[in-house]
Amino acid sequence: MADDQVLTDMLTMLDRSPEVLALRVCVIELLIERERYADALAHCGTALGHEPGNAQVLALMMRCTTVLSGGSPAQAATSVAAPATSASGSAAAPSAAQPDFDWAAAEDEVGDIIEPAFVHGVPTEFVTDDDAATVARPTLRLADVGGMVEVKQQLDLTLLGPLRNPELAKAFGTSARGGLLLYGPPGCGKTFLASAVAGELGANFYPIEITDILDIYTGASERNVHSIFEMARRNAPCVLFLDEVDALGHKRSQMQASTTMRTVVNQLLTEMDSATHSNEGVFVLGATNHPWDVDVALRRPGRFDRMIFVGLPDLAARTSILHYHLRDRPVAGIDLNALAAHTDGLSGADLAHVCTSATQLAMADSMRSGEVRPIGMADVRAALAQTRPSTGAWFESARNVVEFANGDGSYDELATYLRRMKRR
Repeated sequence: MADDQVLTDMLTMLDRSPEVLALRVCVIELLIERERYADALAHCGTALGHEPGNAQVLALMMRCTTVLSGGSPAQAATSVAAPATSASGSAAAPSAAQPDFDWAAAEDEVGDIIEPAFVHGVPTEFVTDDDAATVARPTLRLADVGGMVEVKQQLDLTLLGPLRNPELAKAFGTSARGGLLLYGPPGCGKTFLASAVAGELGANFYPIEITDILDIYTGASERNVHSIFEMARRNAPCVLFLDEVDALGHKRSQMQASTTMRTVVNQLLTEMDSATHSNEGVFVLGATNHPWDVDVALRRPGRFDRMIFVGLPDLAARTSILHYHLRDRPVAGIDLNALAAHTDGLSGADLAHVCTSATQLAMADSMRSGEVRPIGMADVRAALAQTRPSTGAWFESARNVVEFANGDGSYDELATYLRRMKRR
């Protein structure tokens, strides 16, 4: 009974902190001790979802699959604990106490067993989408962003260039004051780009979502906006990144029935106004999927007065994204260039879904066979066949905006992009 209470307590703790891998591993081991292999296997799948390729979890999963496929618990423990052997019966993985072991010969001996992970080598760039919850100093640079050459050039021209050359910018009567709005279809790396900008500037990165601001109590949301800007000012130089600006700064003309949201927009306008607050060293970047819903006052000079369109990942970016999402998983024979060439039209989030689905297919096959099988091209192709672009509805809305609401030329860049897409 005491043992069951220990497991119950551990499961309760895991419910509160599901992301703690060490805690989940303890639960898996307890479930295996109690011969609850199916439950343990389910937790193995969850753990690998958080940290793909974890050797300890894979070993525990092998124990579970061995028993569930008809083996005995003793065989399962032995198959995991015993060292791998070569065809001649000699141990293939010696301990560190064998200093004279010929590692090159051992590598040649097993070289034909596991195929190369990536057929055409490893890209040096990769894309990730890292949403830090607190102020941090990122090490990312724009060079870490795969592809997106035009976006990088615009960032350098409108923001980074003036900041790096203040005297030259002054001579030409320009500056980097105000805010910069990144817009485009969802799941295309706007948050990652903002983090890379902070890395380029050697500044802190402070990402904010609408849930960090809105509060059910009257006046609390406005105080949250002020507190966020105050924290950014204390940590200058700082890139303050406001995600979902269209939800936070929605057009006040469409919010007559929501007094609370109107006052939040007013507070945001006040905080971004350099005449009211000194925002020296605070660079405000925003991201939105629907810039046409942002209040017009937020688009005036000194606020979000510059916009950059972030479209679907190009070939180089798709290659980098695929590599990033497969890099820590057991893969063999993956041709990244071939896959990237067949994924035109997919967003970064779509590509991440393809990699996750391919992993699940290989994992399901491994559970059925009782042997861990790496992810191959067939798995990724099967996952790709089941994935449809998630940005179709966004582009339909964008086409309507370009056709009927681009009188001032705000969306000329988007119009050019849509024409290029139509020609492809």
